[in-house]
Amino acid sequence: MKIALDAMGGDLAPWSPVKGTLQFLQDHTSGMEIILVGDQTILKEEIGDSVPKGIRIHHTTQVVTMHEQGSKAIKTKPDSSIVQGINLVKDGLADAFVSAGHTGAIMATSLLSLGRIEGLKRPALAAYIPTATGGKIICDVGANPDARPEHMLQFAIMAAIYFDHVEGKPHPKIGLVNIGSEPNKGSDLYQEAHKLVKKELPNDFIGNVEGRHLLDSPADILICDGFVGNTILKFAESWVNLFIGQLNKQIMDKRSYQMVARMLQPVFTNLKKLYDYEEFGGVPLLGVNGVVIVSHGKSSPKAVKNSLLAAKKCITENLLGDIQHAITEHMVVVN
Repeated sequence: MKIALDAMGGDLAPWSPVKGTLQFLQDHTSGMEIILVGDQTILKEEIGDSVPKGIRIHHTTQVVTMHEQGSKAIKTKPDSSIVQGINLVKDGLADAFVSAGHTGAIMATSLLSLGRIEGLKRPALAAYIPTATGGKIICDVGANPDARPEHMLQFAIMAAIYFDHVEGKPHPKIGLVNIGSEPNKGSDLYQEAHKLVKKELPNDFIGNVEGRHLLDSPADILICDGFVGNTILKFAESWVNLFIGQLNKQIMDKRSYQMVARMLQPVFTNLKKLYDYEEFGGVPLLGVNGVVIVSHGKSSPKAVKNSLLAAKKCITENLLGDIQHAITEHMVVVN
């Protein structure tokens, strides 16, 4: 199995991709090769005198920065780590691509180079959200700021297959993120999406889910357009970090609290682990004709390691083929 890793993408590159790769290969050596895509001079300086077994460098000379227009990357930066890495998948030289780089460039290049799976209208990003009663999937979280009802049906189908791969639960319950629980709530998009998903997935769809019930509703899958999903995801991330920071400040401000805090340290550690994006690595770009994992821009070595693990799991469990089969079953709806 060969996984191409964007070694120049992300805030902590190339240190984090290299370190994360070394950590991954400590536990996954048999039949694995990680292709570090990036400037070989920089990467060899980061790796050291000799390239370890299981690592190969694919030299590139360009990097897509976060300030560039991602949709033009394939034309303006053809020798970038993102474009070259995705081309390795296209040419059959890698089984998956992982990147913490420019999300827009990853999406645009994946669509142009790999294409969509047959019958799919729009790819989508699905994020895993841990909760006290088990994880949930929210989709889309940024690939489609604007969407149509048939797109959101396909988001639901793909997210359900992904959830089954993550949690081992076929036919998960699906909810539509909305401002009210009634079917006639929300914009025209959400009202029409409600009708369509209910018609096509009657046994799995539970209806609308309000914001206050996102984490405790029976829904395993939360469907929305990319604008709403990305806003929810970024807010959740910032709130968790703010809460932990304020909790630490309150504890440190009073000496009496500090003694109790030492006793509760394992509890705090477990809570942080439960809601830490690093534990889950990257998320797949669902719907493109290849395994592409999009990681957090601030991915640490731990997050990179888990993103590589996510890519490996997608390959071994045939996520791509299962999504293709599910989309084909409902293709008549979106033609």
